[in-house]
Amino acid sequence: MQFKGLIRFFAIALILISVFQLHFTWVVRNHESKMENKARAYTNAAYAGADTEQKEAEFKKRLRRLLDSTRETTVTYGTMGAITYQKAKEQELNLGLDLQGGMSVTLEVELEGLLRSLSNNPKEPGLNKALATALSRKANSDADFITLFAAAYQEQNPTARLASVYAGSGQRTIKINDSDNDVITKLRAYAEGAISNTYNVLQKRIDQFGVAQPNVQLDKTKGIITVELPGVKDDPERVRKYLQATANLQFLEVYNIGELDKPLTDAEQALRDYYSGVKTDAAADSAAAKPSTSASTDTNRTATVDELLAIGTKPKSDTVGKSTAAAQQSLFRVFQPMAPQQDADGRTQFAPNIGYIRSSDTSVFNEYLQIENVKSQLPSNLVIAYGVAEKSDKGVKSDVLPVYALKFPEGAEKARLEGDGVQQATQDYDDRGRPAIKMLMTKQGERIWADLTTENVGKPIAVVLDNIVYSAPNVINPITGGNSEISGNFTVEEAQDLANILQSGKLPAPARIVQGTVVGPTLGAAAVKGGALSFLISFLVIFGLMLIYYNSAGWVANIALILNLLFTVGILSALGATLTAPGIAGLVLTIGMAVDTNVIIFERIKDELRKGKSYLLAVQDGYKRSLPPVLDSHITTLITALILFYFGLGPILGFATTQILGILLSLFCGILVSRLISDFWTNKQRHFEYFSRISSSILSNANFRFIEYRKLAYAISLVVLAAGVGALFNGFDQGVEYKGGRSYTVRFDNTMKTEQVSSTLKQAFGENPIIKTVGDNRTLNITTSFLIDDQSKTADSVVETRMYEALKGRLPPNTTYYEFKRNHIQSSQTVLPSISDDLKKGAVKATVFALVAIFIYIFLRFRDWRYSMGTIFALLHDVLVTLAVFSFLKHAVPFPLEIDQHFIAAVLTVIGFSMNDTVIVFDRIRENAHLMKGADKGTIINRSINETLSRTIMTSLTVFLTILILFIFGGEVTRGFAFAMLIGVVTGTYSSIYVAAPVLIDLARKKPLTGMSGQ
Repeated sequence: MQFKGLIRFFAIALILISVFQLHFTWVVRNHESKMENKARAYTNAAYAGADTEQKEAEFKKRLRRLLDSTRETTVTYGTMGAITYQKAKEQELNLGLDLQGGMSVTLEVELEGLLRSLSNNPKEPGLNKALATALSRKANSDADFITLFAAAYQEQNPTARLASVYAGSGQRTIKINDSDNDVITKLRAYAEGAISNTYNVLQKRIDQFGVAQPNVQLDKTKGIITVELPGVKDDPERVRKYLQATANLQFLEVYNIGELDKPLTDAEQALRDYYSGVKTDAAADSAAAKPSTSASTDTNRTATVDELLAIGTKPKSDTVGKSTAAAQQSLFRVFQPMAPQQDADGRTQFAPNIGYIRSSDTSVFNEYLQIENVKSQLPSNLVIAYGVAEKSDKGVKSDVLPVYALKFPEGAEKARLEGDGVQQATQDYDDRGRPAIKMLMTKQGERIWADLTTENVGKPIAVVLDNIVYSAPNVINPITGGNSEISGNFTVEEAQDLANILQSGKLPAPARIVQGTVVGPTLGAAAVKGGALSFLISFLVIFGLMLIYYNSAGWVANIALILNLLFTVGILSALGATLTAPGIAGLVLTIGMAVDTNVIIFERIKDELRKGKSYLLAVQDGYKRSLPPVLDSHITTLITALILFYFGLGPILGFATTQILGILLSLFCGILVSRLISDFWTNKQRHFEYFSRISSSILSNANFRFIEYRKLAYAISLVVLAAGVGALFNGFDQGVEYKGGRSYTVRFDNTMKTEQVSSTLKQAFGENPIIKTVGDNRTLNITTSFLIDDQSKTADSVVETRMYEALKGRLPPNTTYYEFKRNHIQSSQTVLPSISDDLKKGAVKATVFALVAIFIYIFLRFRDWRYSMGTIFALLHDVLVTLAVFSFLKHAVPFPLEIDQHFIAAVLTVIGFSMNDTVIVFDRIRENAHLMKGADKGTIINRSINETLSRTIMTSLTVFLTILILFIFGGEVTRGFAFAMLIGVVTGTYSSIYVAAPVLIDLARKKPLTGMSGQ
């Protein structure tokens, strides 16, 4: 073999690089283990009398402090000298969030607001109608938003030009004489810039989380940003708010309740007129209709929120919004005005907010205010905004929000002073010791702030961030120094978040979470344990099988397998790739597929030995003649892996990455390294034994007449086709990724009956949720589409609160909402309908592309369309069988059979694997067609299948065993994937023999099997 020295060099280099790279992981784990022991010892001593929950919380705090304080501690040495814990942490093998817990979100950059803000009249009806149309079409189109908007505008305004909408606005690049194409090009440039800037701002924010290995990816064409935060310790709700905050900071004057006494009364009457024609109880109506704005007789204190909501008619959200009596359609049934107070001198004092409202009533209140007759009674520059809910001493948020009436400058949509006037923002404390945000203005901001505070001495100025009023302090004196402060009911973390958001800058275009996954550390640890166990057992089983079946030659395969796995994990670490649960599945699959290379080679060597050749010549010819089928099988599998890598998201990318590396390294180790070992041993006047007692007697003289049964096989294939078509009508259980919704994995202390839980949650959600057991009846997966179309940032919290209230009776006594989220929700996933449609389209495209790519490759490889058609028939057979099983057995097995990304990964992998056996048979058919001149096609194909039967069974067996072990021990995360793979391996073996090969006889009967290359 040529280039032995080069192969030896690369092998040794890869060993050293992999070992060096992986030693960082060992060093980090060792250091963190020591810190855990220290933290545990300290906590046990300092909090000996504390309960378990408090002790665990203190342990986590202590551990975090220890790790933070030792970041610059030297923990190992490398080629560049001492390496600190922080540097080693950056070099360790990345674990995905499904293995260590954490959070993943997919954000969609919203361009609607950007296109509106760029226009010369954001309220122009034609513009807003086109934007609404583009939004509705976006869910079912692959076109970008700019294209959809332009098409909608041109359809709805055939005589108008886009330049008339955008020329003369704040931006100066679009001119009045620009063509529509010019405007579209410039708008697209603005959009691309906004998407890139939003991505950059988000990266700055994500750096504040302190996650060692965050992963942020941008898809510019779709305006999608994928964020993975493995190991993040923060509350998921806090992370969602942090990432979606636009950082739109505004300083605004406010109306007080005295100024709005008459407008609110008139608005109330207008609302009644709107619902006129329905009989009302006037007596009851008048009591609730008029807000009380008279001063309180108590001059010593301000009324509390609860007292205010108890005054007059308390808000009754259950009566609002129904088409009942006009008396029930009242602003003051949902909104409680804030009564003015008197100070010690008898002067009337107005609070900065005009009243209070329950958070559940805000949507109804907003709906009322959007009614044109109601809206016209209020000042044209008034905008209603809500404040931050108060917290109890235990940190529980109230469901009551303060209501503010913001006063914008007349005729303007922006405040006089906004976030661009702030130069620096830091977390600090106010004069009462409460967490606050200190701000330093720019020179221009300083001038505006001085004017604003001078004009409003004795009045409040609201500090508004992303349409939420965080504080509205009274101006005591003009502020001319350029300093300001946001104070309120903050925790230190919340104040730090706000400071970081302001400092990192405003998002040029808002980003909305369209998909999110949260995995708790408990579930992550279980995934690691299951993956590691399945990996170890698979390795030992295949290791032993190689020795049993191939005698001493099995050591060659095992050494190649060990190096393959070492190189795969080492290179993953060196590249900074992330190892996920599907990635571990890819490693397990690599074990089976890595030895397949040696199985193909060894079986060919055994064929050469049966012909009476010497060991030296048999090894040379065996490696030479097995090279084409080995390359073919690896290339076809690589094609499907690359397609999966392109279309996959999140953890599936980890599987595809691992599989691609495993395939490439399998070629290097299985062909080159194993040949190097074989030559080294043979040159010492020794040779490996390729036959064992078992392999010598199994299928050594196989002479089955497969082709004679092809008509029966065709009949079976027709049944399979019918079952596959029937599956489309019978339907599938789609994973939340493909149907949209929210999915929660909830752990209970006792066994649960799914019917009872479903009935309880139906009352809470108003719909039937899908309940499935996970592992046992104490762990349930709950999927619901409740509020999935609600785009508000509080929708997740509302759903989780409803679920908690419904399940409270099935939880341990006195379990709080926060304990429920922390201890019982092990994972959660949210997918909005827009992203689920994209995922489904991507899945279909991936499957179709894989089939087309394999058809083309086989055609180019064999120069005969019959081989390509035989391949496609076999692959379609395998896919249809898998679909039929997932459809008709979805309620018959004790684990979920869902169509999700894992299933698509399995189907594509099955397509690639099925090709392995098919290509081996095809290669032998073509080879025998040249050698067996004059023999009929049936004889050639039968002989070829029989000659390759041993390797077909062995390659299938090795993969089947590894997947079976993954199915049994790998855990719930990969169980559906493993089940689909098991079906695919069995059907792939069958189709290679009974579908792909027989088709060659019945297609173009008069054409020889040698194809073009043999003619």
